[in-house]
Amino acid sequence: MVGGHAASLASSAPVPLWTRALTVESRRARQLLAAGGWRLTAADAEAVGAVLARLTAPLPVRRGTEARIKATDRDRRLQRILRTAVHHLDAGAVSPPAAALLAAVARALLPWHAAPNPPAAAAAPRYGTVPGTTQGAPPPTEAGEALLPDLIALFTALAATGPGGADGPGAAPLTPPVEPWQARYAGRFRRHTRPAPGVWTAETVHCPTCGGKDGPWTVTWDGRRAALGCPCGVVSREHGLALSEIWLVLPETG
Repeated sequence: MVGGHAASLASSAPVPLWTRALTVESRRARQLLAAGGWRLTAADAEAVGAVLARLTAPLPVRRGTEARIKATDRDRRLQRILRTAVHHLDAGAVSPPAAALLAAVARALLPWHAAPNPPAAAAAPRYGTVPGTTQGAPPPTEAGEALLPDLIALFTALAATGPGGADGPGAAPLTPPVEPWQARYAGRFRRHTRPAPGVWTAETVHCPTCGGKDGPWTVTWDGRRAALGCPCGVVSREHGLALSEIWLVLPETG
C-alpha cells in the first residue's frame, strides 16, 4: 500500500524527459545507416549490444506482486539501460558518434539516475522536484517506456553493422565525424571516484590557475574529450571528469 507522502508525489505533474539530444542523434544515426556511412568498431558493437540487451530485457515474471513492486521493476529496467549507456560512455573506448548517441540516451533517461535504487554517489542531481516542495519528483515511467520501441529498432540496426553483423565479418569499421559542441554551465562539477568496493569519494573540480569552482564554465567537446574554460581565461583538459559527469548536469539547451 502506498503511503500518503508517496501518493502525493505520484500525483504530481510528471517531469518532461530531456529528449532533444536523443532526437538529434537518433535521426543522425539513421541517416548514416541509410547512407552506409557508419559501421561499428568492436568497442561500439560491444556497447550497442549491451544497451540493446537492456532495452529488450523482459520484466520479471512475478505472481501476486503488489503494484508498487511492479512499478519498481519497470523503473529498474529503465535505470539499467541508463547505467549501461553511462558505463560504456565513460569507459572512453567507443567512437565519437557512438559516444554522442550513448550520451543522448543517458540524458533522456536521467530521471532514473537516482531511482529506484540510488547509487552510493551520483554525478547527476535528482531530475526535478515537486513544485512548492523540496521533494524529488517521481520518474515519468510511461514516457521512458515510450522511448523503447524506437531505441530497440535503432540499436538493432546499429548492431547489424558491427563485427559479425549483417554486413559480414569482413566489413571494415566506418566512423563518421562528429560536430563539436559548446555549452555554458554556471555551477560546480563533481568528480567521483571509487577507491574500493562500496567506497565512493567526490571532490569539486576547480580551475588549476585561479581556483574558481562555480564558473560559469565554457564546456567544449570535440568528440573525444571535454575541456572546461574558466572565466579567468584558462582552459583545462586535465580535469579528470568523466563525460557523464559533465553532460548529465548541463541544462537543456537549443
